Amino acid sequence: MGTPIRQLFDLSGRVALVTGGSRGLGLQMAEALGEAGAKVMLTARKTHELEEAVAQLAERGIDARWVAGDAGKPDDITRIVDETVQRLGDVDILVNNAGAAWGAPAEDHSLDGWDKVMNLNVRSVFLFAQQVGKRCMIPRRRGRIVNIASMTAFGGNPPGQETVAYNTSKAAVVNLTRALACEWGEFGITVNGIAPGYFHSKMADHMIEQVGADVMAARAPLRRLGDDDDLKGVVLLLASDAGKHITGQTIPVDGGVTAVLAQ
Repeated sequence: MGTPIRQLFDLSGRVALVTGGSRGLGLQMAEALGEAGAKVMLTARKTHELEEAVAQLAERGIDARWVAGDAGKPDDITRIVDETVQRLGDVDILVNNAGAAWGAPAEDHSLDGWDKVMNLNVRSVFLFAQQVGKRCMIPRRRGRIVNIASMTAFGGNPPGQETVAYNTSKAAVVNLTRALACEWGEFGITVNGIAPGYFHSKMADHMIEQVGADVMAARAPLRRLGDDDDLKGVVLLLASDAGKHITGQTIPVDGGVTAVLAQ
């Protein structure tokens, strides 16, 4: 007989650090981890949004804290990890969700925009993983890292959606996930990714308004956009013992859009 299923998904006593956790997809995933029993540390740049997010989680009985910082700045990343360990203990689960987008035609894309996207979407993912891996996970020979990529990692965009740096950065996250998984598997650390499709969020809503929610939903076999629950199951799987034999994988949660791209 194997382990009872509820026990496999139980995160009681574990510490989760969620970057970009003050709203949108990050907050959705933090909620799932907290409801499964984890103590959650949220980080993002804006204090007032973090305070609101922690209050929202507390209303659901979740033990949540916050620390403000800019994931695009290496010194802030060190400070965020320091404070998390000091206040909650070693990090068991890292969700690398912080990210940025920049829309511009490739021929006119600014260097500043390119660097901003790459630094936040790729460099910060590596630096958070490096800090948490070295300090909390490798010494204890266990840990779960979940990197948030995007379905745009697997192809180009339809005409009018010009986000060459974003697409490139998310493809890098997919392979960074594989590379870390291969290096750190011997330490009992799993490293996986989630590739969301079209979800309402502060980052995506401008594009959704421009293109039209109905048009974007029609591109997905399920004919819908993602909602406030659609990342909860997969992040809990990858963060818990239920996913202990999954590593190096990036799972699209996109209503089937990448299945169409693959044809």
